[in-house]
Amino acid sequence: MSENSQFRFGPATGVGSMPGGDAREAAKTVTGSFEDFPFLAELPARGPGADMIGRTAGMLVELYARVEPSGWRIGDRPGRDTRRARSWLRQDLDALEEFTQEYRGPLKVQAVGPWTLAAALELRNGEAALSDPGACRDLAGSLAEGLRAHLAEVRRRVPGAQVVLQLDEPSLTAVLRGQVRTASGYRTHRAPDRQVVEAALREVVGVHEAGPVLVHSCAPDVPFALLRRAGAAAVSFDFSLLTERDDDTLGEAVEAGTRLFAGVVPGTDGPLSDPAGSVMGVRTLWRRLGLSPGLLADTVTVTPACGLAGASPEYARRALAHCARAARSLADDPE
Repeated sequence: MSENSQFRFGPATGVGSMPGGDAREAAKTVTGSFEDFPFLAELPARGPGADMIGRTAGMLVELYARVEPSGWRIGDRPGRDTRRARSWLRQDLDALEEFTQEYRGPLKVQAVGPWTLAAALELRNGEAALSDPGACRDLAGSLAEGLRAHLAEVRRRVPGAQVVLQLDEPSLTAVLRGQVRTASGYRTHRAPDRQVVEAALREVVGVHEAGPVLVHSCAPDVPFALLRRAGAAAVSFDFSLLTERDDDTLGEAVEAGTRLFAGVVPGTDGPLSDPAGSVMGVRTLWRRLGLSPGLLADTVTVTPACGLAGASPEYARRALAHCARAARSLADDPE
């Protein structure tokens, strides 16, 4: 789904990860904070398999991964690490289902995108899958099949939900620039052709025909134009990392109907400004781009800058509530 006009996003939501290891508490916090746009919480503090790479590796079809001292490595068969990742995902879905009874509206789920996965998962020789074009193709295909099953399971558990799929791609810019280091650390992997990168993203984005796909990156220089061409309906980013050189591609994206998930609330403990202050930069950007202030609430979803796994539980609760208040400020006073 590429047209936002066919789908109503919520005004605020989270990125994905939360502190702690209690799935029910996380689901309660998320659904209480965002009554109109909750998300499936991720709890990486539980250990390998609950981290973003391990969680998505557990979704793969006919590809499996296990934990090695150097990280996650593709193996021949499912082992305890795969079983643990799938078990934790089921627990998280159980908790979400419990707190979304009778819910109707947008619901976001997250998975690692194909290029960040290729940069993180090792082949048997210890090098990243990114080093092998065939492995990258297999990984994208396996991820697409796994996501089809995952999305169907979410729709079964929360039948009233309009599911939004978020692909986490924090390594995408480094992949495009050939900045991902080899196992030795002395070299970097060759950058794949941009058309190949775009095609793999389009394949994975295309599995979610029933709803929109957004791509999240909390790295600098998010490739907005490439993501839009690959079919992403929305892009999620750390707002503090934007520079004026992003203006042209951002303006083009907005005019093409791309939703912006603006990460304006810090993801780690610290003081929070007033809600209006948190979105002041968004208003400034809007004026700089010459866009109508009336479009703000229809174009921007307010989020933390990145996941909240490194925050304290108390700060995480305050940060999510702050996002909701900041979004109301944006809607109530577009000028």
